[in-house]
Amino acid sequence: MWGACRDDDLGRIVKLLVLTGARREEIASLRWPEVDLESAVISLPGERTKNGKPHDIPLSGPALDILKACPRRPGRELCFGDGEGGYQGWGKAKVALDKRIRPALAPWRIHDLRRTVATAMAESPPDKEHPKARGLGVPPHIIEAMLNHVSGHKAGVAGVYNHATYAREVRAALVMWADHVSAIAGEGERRVVPMGRKSRV
Repeated sequence: MWGACRDDDLGRIVKLLVLTGARREEIASLRWPEVDLESAVISLPGERTKNGKPHDIPLSGPALDILKACPRRPGRELCFGDGEGGYQGWGKAKVALDKRIRPALAPWRIHDLRRTVATAMAESPPDKEHPKARGLGVPPHIIEAMLNHVSGHKAGVAGVYNHATYAREVRAALVMWADHVSAIAGEGERRVVPMGRKSRV
């Protein structure tokens, strides 16, 4: 799928979704004032997130490169699309992308990318007994923070006492994930040692 993406709005959006684990509309309706290229972070206001809470998305090198190369349209704050709102061309563009991918990938939806990111990060990393494992071993609470979920470790009583954002750990996990994606896509090598379940980044 990565190789089938073109240098157009859909291609950039799909790659950013893969690299960040963000929700579709968070990237499709991304605004330049939400992007800090110098600090390498997207800062989403609460009105743009599902749970109504502000959310920072750290940008790995590849994600940052995509946004730096993204053409800016004069007088337009939105990063993608050319209508009144954010990117809207999902139908035809997604069909065209699917044709370039088939038969390598089973039918899929854009939201599947978010599930794939979370699952691959959580899966166990390779070890002597399982050398073919392809996960990264990122701890669940770091993945939840990356996804901006208020569940699991932050639900109930835990959420009352634990206000940590795990910003540093989330950034490290996304950098490691970007290396992993680049290696799979044939654009780099897997250089980072997978996180252990009890590891601190």
